Amino acid sequence: MTRPAELQDPVTIVVRRRVRAGQEAAYETWLGALSSELAHFSGHLGLGVIRPAPGERNYTMVVRFTDFDSAEAWEHSAERARCLAEVEPLLDGETTIDKQPGLEFWFTPPGSPTLRQPPRWKMVLLTVLALYPTSLLVNLTLGPLLGHLPLVVRVLFQSLLIVPTMTYLVMPLITRGFAAWLSPPAPTQA
Repeated sequence: MTRPAELQDPVTIVVRRRVRAGQEAAYETWLGALSSELAHFSGHLGLGVIRPAPGERNYTMVVRFTDFDSAEAWEHSAERARCLAEVEPLLDGETTIDKQPGLEFWFTPPGSPTLRQPPRWKMVLLTVLALYPTSLLVNLTLGPLLGHLPLVVRVLFQSLLIVPTMTYLVMPLITRGFAAWLSPPAPTQA
């Protein structure tokens, strides 16, 4: 039985926590331990931390997994339960968790109060900036080898190479490199 595509896609979990005043150093230590724990967990692709602005205590973690099953395994693991028990005394208020399946991890989740989505024109521009050279390189490399095949078969092979390359290599590098430019300006206070 074939699994639905959304269960095979990468999954990103965005976790927002407010750290209790005076517990920031302990929370940073906990983040290091969590990172080490996740590094050994099957299907884990990476952990990113967005630290609070000066004078604030809101942290955002972005945890990526290869697929839905890996994310679910982590969410139901004894390791995660232990990590949550350790961090609980350091927190102030509710923790919010959003799970983003598929390719949405390329950009900030829409509608997020902490992680605001960049303007669409910036996402389009960076996608073209990343996709054009990747596609060109694949065409130049595979074109001579696949030129005798029908167009639909060539496009399929190219897509099978370009999409994972964009997802796991190119877009993470591009979004990291252009992070400051992608971030929308903070709303002004009236």
